[in-house]
Amino acid sequence: MKAMILEKQGALLRPAELPEPVPEAGQVLLRVLACGICRTDLHVIDGDLRDPALPLVLGHEIVGEVVSAGEGVTGLEPGRRVGVPWLGWTCGDCDFCRSGQENLCDGARFTGYNINGGFAEYTVADSRFCFPLPETGEPARQAPLLCAGLIGYRALRFCGDAKILGLYGFGASAHILVQVAVKQGRRVFAFTRPGDRVKQDFARALGAEWAGGSDQAPPEAMDAAILLAPAGETVPESLAHVRKGGRVVCGGIHMSPIPSFLYDLLWGERSVVSVANLTRQDALEFLPLSEALDIRTSVETFPLAEANVAIDKLRRGRVRGAAVLTP
Repeated sequence: MKAMILEKQGALLRPAELPEPVPEAGQVLLRVLACGICRTDLHVIDGDLRDPALPLVLGHEIVGEVVSAGEGVTGLEPGRRVGVPWLGWTCGDCDFCRSGQENLCDGARFTGYNINGGFAEYTVADSRFCFPLPETGEPARQAPLLCAGLIGYRALRFCGDAKILGLYGFGASAHILVQVAVKQGRRVFAFTRPGDRVKQDFARALGAEWAGGSDQAPPEAMDAAILLAPAGETVPESLAHVRKGGRVVCGGIHMSPIPSFLYDLLWGERSVVSVANLTRQDALEFLPLSEALDIRTSVETFPLAEANVAIDKLRRGRVRGAAVLTP
């Protein structure tokens, strides 16, 4: 099969011919229909996330079709369309797993990081972490839901009943999250890179009430803010605009150093919290919700061989919505 592999952090992905994988007990073999490119993939390539299982097939927003199943798999017949997210395996036995916090399992393995992902024509996945998807949807438009959507949804849950919500960094996750929030009756303020009027217009078109640069003040104080850009400076910037009792949720897996700030910004029972990975329950809740709310993803597709072109475009903030590979 054809694949794009990472052999060394800091290097470009290399096209390769690999043996088609064989599913082990509890796994399914999938023909990859589409695989989104997430900013986490950039963090793996750049070395922000250490010790990936090199050589590695990246990609953890996988839409695939079941080809065959290993021993013990039930309910996933050949031809069934499924989605595979970042969380690819957990032990199921630790305190975290038993308490509904499997996203914090110390032994967890992650798709496209510890185990091969979807930048290939075929992949294998643990059947417990495969989620049914509508057969009628366009695979490329379903792919961003598997991480950008799921992480955004988990971050939104951390915001409680916040009525005025700020989104910092208007990329793949935010363009899904703004639709969910608006359809839930929330007001959304979108913050982009300073001067990025294209993203600001995009945010307003999707329902944001206000859009401006991260260096600007919103029209009024917010109940909560979700930080989706990996920029540490957005922590004090957002705290300055969150009302007393409000919450700042850091949605990324990596963030640049957070600059020191006056305690005055945190005082007043404001809080800062991180979101780590996702759980299967998040997927079971969000994927049907996205269909019920008619969430529309905006995607730019690339053939598998142009993965490096897509990654570069994403890195430079030139993707409107999400970038997706279509093997």
